[in-house]
Amino acid sequence: MHVPTVFTISAKARVTRCAEPTQAGVTLFELVVVILIVAILAAVGVPTYRYVTTTSRMSSELNGLLGDLQYARAEAVREGQTVTVCIADSTVSPYSCASSGTTTWQNGWLVFTDVAANQTYDSSSGDTVLRVQKPFAQGDTLESNNDVGAVTFNRDGFAYLGAAQVTLTMKDSAGDAAYTRCLYLSQSGMMSTTTHLLDPNCT
Repeated sequence: MHVPTVFTISAKARVTRCAEPTQAGVTLFELVVVILIVAILAAVGVPTYRYVTTTSRMSSELNGLLGDLQYARAEAVREGQTVTVCIADSTVSPYSCASSGTTTWQNGWLVFTDVAANQTYDSSSGDTVLRVQKPFAQGDTLESNNDVGAVTFNRDGFAYLGAAQVTLTMKDSAGDAAYTRCLYLSQSGMMSTTTHLLDPNCT
């Protein structure tokens, strides 16, 4: 007589076989929390990043003019000759000063030896270009008061401005006072920079 074979399954095997596989994931609540955290960080970080990058760029641009003015004054004293810094006329190639009354320094400028001391670059008169600054690319503006479009330093380091003092005011494209900066230049050749936050008169 044939006896059927009986297979027995241990309790451990039954548990192993019946266990449902687990799946890892996130709930809707967790997803919403993460989105809120990212939104908060973006709201805080983006304005801060813009402030840092904008102030850094504008400081670099204004310090570029300050450095070139200081260089022109030093060259005038060292070489015993007149040196002029003027707004460049971008419509003339290769080099030319903008017409009288132009005050938009963001268009770039020239530093040159001014043999005739007439604030006009003329290579035929022996003028030599020492430095060239290209126009600003980010829409920042840099304008002077008193219709000053050129600054000339004599061999003693004094500046001819056509006024006792000139103020060059830099603003970002939106005109936000938080970014406004000023460069002050006197006839004695003294220069300084400040911000609207430090000097309310810088507007």
